[in-house]
Amino acid sequence: MTEDQRRAIPFAVRAALASVGMACFLLLLKGFAAWHTGSVAMLGSLADTGLDLLASLVTLYGVKLAAEPADHDHRFGHGKAEALAALFQVMLITASAAAIAWRAVLSFGDTTPTRDADFGIVVSVVAILATLILLIYQRRIIRRTGSVAIMADNMHYQSDVLLNGSVIVALILDQYFGLHGADPLMGIAIALWLGWGAFRASSNAIDQLMDKEWPEVERARFIEVAARQPGIKGIHDFRTRRSGSHDFAQFHMEVGRDLTMIAAHDIVEGVERALRAAYPKVEVLIHLDPEGHVDTDNPLVEADVTPHWFGKRL
Repeated sequence: MTEDQRRAIPFAVRAALASVGMACFLLLLKGFAAWHTGSVAMLGSLADTGLDLLASLVTLYGVKLAAEPADHDHRFGHGKAEALAALFQVMLITASAAAIAWRAVLSFGDTTPTRDADFGIVVSVVAILATLILLIYQRRIIRRTGSVAIMADNMHYQSDVLLNGSVIVALILDQYFGLHGADPLMGIAIALWLGWGAFRASSNAIDQLMDKEWPEVERARFIEVAARQPGIKGIHDFRTRRSGSHDFAQFHMEVGRDLTMIAAHDIVEGVERALRAAYPKVEVLIHLDPEGHVDTDNPLVEADVTPHWFGKRL
């Protein structure tokens, strides 16, 4: 871990603590509003805020855990703990979405309008303004630290602004225009939104647990940096993965057969320096091969062991 990364940790933790504090405030505010107005849409927004609090706590845990260096039992760090926690969140989100949808369906037969819509609207406006303040603060921390966890939390709270806006629309249509079906419809919409969020969260978590490769654009850019260094004859068996906020990359690099060990080592050092400068948060592992060498005896090497040269798919 570099000195810059160590200095960045406290700022990310502060942003996560601010997120937890904001979620607690909104949970109390919306809890009273949901009880006072009887709005299903407000109830859905309350449930989403409860999940926000859980997500913020997990983000705080993830940021603090990501700061822990690799130890004897976890040589690649602790990044996958975030993915496991995310799967636990997905179960809670799915259960909450189902409960909100069921409550909304039952409300279709109830023609009683929501109570005191003005109060619910004021609460939603306050929630939107408070969330916008948090988003601005998180954006500053993201620019300063580049924290992936805070970036994900920021995206989650952006959706809350839309959800609170939908509650305002539902309350206005229900109480002032007599469209009593608007409130449960908004409740169902929120339930569907939560379900979609659960699906996306589970996909990202599973991708990390299954060590999914980086996107092709990122892979190409990474290799381009290595390819610009002198002395390289070819690169093959390029593999990448992501674990929490940590990225890992490894590849076999070919150099001239007649080079001395010191000369070959200097080429590797040059490639590592270039990659470290361009990708300071990526842990790189380079295996050195003589030009034209193919690892046909190694069962751990992928089936396509033919070297791939620059300008072709790696």
